[in-house]
Amino acid sequence: MTATLTPRPPATRRAEPSGFLRTLHAEWTKFRTVRGWVLAMAGALLVTIVVGLLGTAAPAPGGRGADSASYPKGPGGEAVNDSFYFVHRTLTGDGALTVALRSLTGVADTGTGKTAQGAQPWAKAGIIVKESLTQGSPYAAVMATGGHGVRMQYDYTHDTAGPSRKVSQEPPRWLRLVRSGDRLTGSTSTDGSHWTKVGHATLPGLARTVQAGLFATSPQAKQDTAAGAGFSPAVATGTFGRPALTGDWSQAAWRGTQVGGDAGTSGSYTTTTKGGFTQTGGGFTVMGAGDIAPVVGGPVMGVGFSVENFLVGTFAGLIVVIAVGTVFITGEYRRGLLRTTMAATPLRDRVLGAKVLVAGGVAFAMGLVAAAITIPVGERSARGRGFHVFPVTPATEVRVMVGTGLLCAAAAVLALGVGALLRRSGTAVALVIASIVLPFLLATSGVLPPGVSEWLLRVTPAAGFAVQQTLPQYAQVLSVYEPSTGYYPLAPWAGLAVLCGYAAFAFGLAVVRLRGRDV
Repeated sequence: MTATLTPRPPATRRAEPSGFLRTLHAEWTKFRTVRGWVLAMAGALLVTIVVGLLGTAAPAPGGRGADSASYPKGPGGEAVNDSFYFVHRTLTGDGALTVALRSLTGVADTGTGKTAQGAQPWAKAGIIVKESLTQGSPYAAVMATGGHGVRMQYDYTHDTAGPSRKVSQEPPRWLRLVRSGDRLTGSTSTDGSHWTKVGHATLPGLARTVQAGLFATSPQAKQDTAAGAGFSPAVATGTFGRPALTGDWSQAAWRGTQVGGDAGTSGSYTTTTKGGFTQTGGGFTVMGAGDIAPVVGGPVMGVGFSVENFLVGTFAGLIVVIAVGTVFITGEYRRGLLRTTMAATPLRDRVLGAKVLVAGGVAFAMGLVAAAITIPVGERSARGRGFHVFPVTPATEVRVMVGTGLLCAAAAVLALGVGALLRRSGTAVALVIASIVLPFLLATSGVLPPGVSEWLLRVTPAAGFAVQQTLPQYAQVLSVYEPSTGYYPLAPWAGLAVLCGYAAFAFGLAVVRLRGRDV
């Protein structure tokens, strides 16, 4: 019997695992042996650092000293405003305070020699339990506001809305704050009998002995008058009935204290009005200014810098990165060298992928190193000249540094992809700069309306700059939340994702074109 041999199908040829690595090494060798490209990336690093430091090198106005170069910090390490007028007594252990808030009024200086009557929307008056009189210490408060109803707020960043009815003389708005260990509960009532819970707070490790009582405060008033838009000093006045106390309260008389010594960065007293309190019968009238809230950027922040201010030179470094990323591919087209490259490596996708990794990797390293140098040097320099520096967590600082590197890498990849598509250096460089750098400069300079600026930073590759932002936005803090004051419409990683999407799209189109046409 004759055996029948079935022929084996020809083996499918696979790319060697080391093939891409050889291509990557070849592209890296090209890059590092072209002196102009290496010097250009070194120049990008230098210009990013120098522009960033020079952009924040102005002397502090008024000769402010280094002793004023820090904000109070809350329990979470965030910068806070903690300035208000406090009528208080000592509470030991558990207890409660109940009081009728009969009215909340206010006054603001318009800057035109006149005053505007009425409590500002975020003017506050109510009950507060605070661990100590030190700025930044833990607290919980239940309060009425000028335009946002009753609120329960604690530890500066937490805000819970209660009933929205405004405070009036008839009937009053009753407030109650109850402490039970580390837990504090705020409630409100219209008649002092039927209570509605507003919210609760847990303050881990709250001291057994705390300061508790009545407070009033008001942030600056936003003005839009003939004198121009801006912020003006404002104060709030709360009129309270007789406080009802339960628990172990000190027998000393009620004492008034201006916490913080002044009204802080988010409010100030008018030239004719100062904080204080008066006691009539068993009730109190408390007047105060400032805020109990996180510090935000923009006009209300005062004299200071945020971390991203030290990275203002990134846009200048990106111009160089974009030029190098483009020429890295168009230079080979122009000299006809890409034919030689493709002859040595027939898999065109592999060549383009290796170029992307080299250009993106070098740009990432440049951005990361520039940020890692500029941020700490800029912070020390600013504090030494008496400027506040907005504090951020170590994790946020690392995110900004790494994000700056990724921003540069994505820009380099976008430039290389556009260069591969257009095959003309000048046109490709101009197009990418016009899509990344130009919208960023227009949006953050304040020359465009806020709506247009936000639109640019949502839909153009300039959205990638959002990865550098550190300024948080809080609904309960009055400020100007616009790109010109450091606020982007997209979250940090979402903004970077927009830029990466453009880069990936350009790379994909470049691959398609490279496959379909001769080089």
